[in-house]
Amino acid sequence: MAVYTDITDEELAKLLADFDLGAPLSLKGVAEGVENSNFLLETEAGRYFLTIYEKRVKADELPFFLGLMRWLAEHGYPSATPIADRRGEMLKTVRGKPCAIVSFLSGLSVRRPTVAHCREAGRGLAELHLAVAGFPMRRTNDLGQAAWGPMFQGLHAEAEGFKPGLARTIEADLAMLAERWPNGLPEGVIHADFFPDNVFFKAGEFAGAIDFYFAANDAFAYDVAIALNAWCFEPDGSFNITAARAMVAGYESRRPLTGAERDALPVLAHGAAMRFFLTRLHDWHATPAGALVKPKDPMEYERKLAVHRSSPDLVLFGAPAAP
Repeated sequence: MAVYTDITDEELAKLLADFDLGAPLSLKGVAEGVENSNFLLETEAGRYFLTIYEKRVKADELPFFLGLMRWLAEHGYPSATPIADRRGEMLKTVRGKPCAIVSFLSGLSVRRPTVAHCREAGRGLAELHLAVAGFPMRRTNDLGQAAWGPMFQGLHAEAEGFKPGLARTIEADLAMLAERWPNGLPEGVIHADFFPDNVFFKAGEFAGAIDFYFAANDAFAYDVAIALNAWCFEPDGSFNITAARAMVAGYESRRPLTGAERDALPVLAHGAAMRFFLTRLHDWHATPAGALVKPKDPMEYERKLAVHRSSPDLVLFGAPAAP
């Protein structure tokens, strides 16, 4: 979350006039992430988040994201729920930009996940994959494997600026991923950004997920791979295999992986590291001056790429143990 677009008291009052949320009491910008402008909004009716959509989020895709969030809420999955105005509209406009108000989801994210947190996060991710069954809308993953090669073509100089020779290494990775990327795995709508700051806990148990603005149709196992990279690397760059096994076990407590999904996890995890390296590399120089946000270090994910290169079977766990 971040703030690129600020709004006046008058603009906020005009926006809220369409809702049954009472008068605004406070509005505070949230300076995290790199995608949209986000505010913690408190009104006479309670606490909410106001999001103004910027950058990668395309206006014509917002009905998918908001519809997905509404679907999840209606099917018992704990997530922030878009609030409809008196006319039933969830998508609004402020400063000429699309925006939405969503419910406040209680709980705490964790900065240093434990093995127990990883197990619970895996369970929550599986429950998400079950909850999306039947969702009628579809969105192509525009940050999926097919997009990585073209994305990197304009970023060679940026990569070399971080480490001489890195561009050639990334090109070799991309060629390998294009050759080995699996097809035909079970798929549906995935979160695609299931990082610790997007997952909430209460009393150590999974309590919900937020930030579905990268959600798209893709392989469920790719979502697991994204989560393994995000949750199971230690601050020193080492991979915590115990945490990874716990995450997969938590996931399989709700949705067992197929043999093909398990076999694909190593290349999917390598690819997931590539996806976040590339978008962070792009954002490093593209974040607007004055934004209340610091872009995330792309080299964190280059180091994860290096781990997957040196240990290509790192997340090849084999068949689950018999109960």
